[in-house]
Amino acid sequence: MSFQAYLDTIEDKTGLTPRQLLDIASSKGFDDEKITAGEILEWLKSDYGLGRGHGMALVHVIKKGPRIDSKHVGTAGSHRDESATLWLDGKASNPG
Repeated sequence: MSFQAYLDTIEDKTGLTPRQLLDIASSKGFDDEKITAGEILEWLKSDYGLGRGHGMALVHVIKKGPRIDSKHVGTAGSHRDESATLWLDGKASNPG
């Protein structure tokens, strides 16, 4: 599954776009550099029922922003992404 596909599935599961979840995470202080991935995963599981894989996709975006390493862009295989910048504003509005 591509990184973007993880974010799209999170939207399906929660009814919230990745950007909305980022806003919620920020309001709860989860964007603080002292917060661990485990703390964020616990929140995502408790409030939204997200498992580790989907949760870690959001942890990446919360901690590092929407950019992914270019080595994952345009490569062959199921984990390939089309862009090094993830779309956070919802599947329906994704121009890609």
